[in-house]
Order: sequence, then structure tokens, then C-alpha cells
Amino acid sequence: MEQIFFGGWSSLIRTLVVGVLAYVVLVVFLRISGNRTLSKLNAFDLIVTVALGSTLATVLLSKSVPLADGVLAFALLIGLQLVVTWTSVRTQWFRRILTGEPQLLLYRGEFMPAALRKARVTEDEVRSAVRSSGVLALEGVEAVVLETDGSLSVVQGGSQAGSSSLEDVQGRP
Repeated sequence: MEQIFFGGWSSLIRTLVVGVLAYVVLVVFLRISGNRTLSKLNAFDLIVTVALGSTLATVLLSKSVPLADGVLAFALLIGLQLVVTWTSVRTQWFRRILTGEPQLLLYRGEFMPAALRKARVTEDEVRSAVRSSGVLALEGVEAVVLETDGSLSVVQGGSQAGSSSLEDVQGRP
């Protein structure tokens, strides 16, 4: 019964030492890997983040996993993310597979019902995003786009010359 509440001083000291060292190694690896590792999360970034957290917890609490194994797991996960992001920056088809494409949900004040259903987004969520951007009337909005990280971008109408910010958005007319 005593093990439930207190496993001994050696267990506490191991958790303290391994926890501090694993944390320091993880922070150093994340800083070395660059800001992309800590950016807004798309599906791939979320998976890597969860895997890093799970690895940290396992190294911290499992006596059967040495710190060196945890450090290798951190390096492997971050290294794989660097390879995948490096490839996605250089190869458009790979980027589309990895992150998906932005989806047009509202265009020139009109909802796009099929796109809303496909994206599982309600009209109320779109209206909320429009309000958050400071626009009162939907007619004043050129587009609302569901971005690959799950956020909603509101593009206000305008007739500026140059290329459109909607160029890579799925479903644009």
C-alpha cells in the first residue's frame, strides 16, 4: 500500500534528475530545429507535438526507459519533422498531401454550403470570424477561408492590383 503514495527517495530523485535533463534536451532540440517546429499547428505539427509530449512523459515516468533512449526519440521526431517540412517547402504535391489546402467558405458575401459541410464549419462560426475581424456586413467580405491550421481568415473586399491572396484556395471561382 505504501508504493501508491511514496515509492522511495530514489524514485523521486530519478524523476527529478531525468525530468530536468529531458526538459533541457527537448528545449535545446526545439531551439536548434527552428521556429517552424513551434509554429501554428496543422495536423502534422499536432502529431509531432503530441508525440514529443508523450515521449517526455514516458522518459520522465518510466524507469525502464533510459534518458539516452528518450534523447534519441526526441532527435528522431524532430529530425523527421525537419525532413518532412524541408520536403514540403520544396515540393508542392507533398505539401498538399501533408497540410491539405485552404478552403473557401464564403465568397463575396455568399455562403458556400457544400464547402461548409465538407469542412464541418457552421455559418455561425463564419459569422463569428467576420465579426472578430471588425466587419459588420457579410457583403463587405470578399472571402472567408478555412486555413490549413484550422483558423478562419477573413479577406475584406478591395480592388487592389496584383496577385490575389486567394490564388491557392480550393473552391475559388
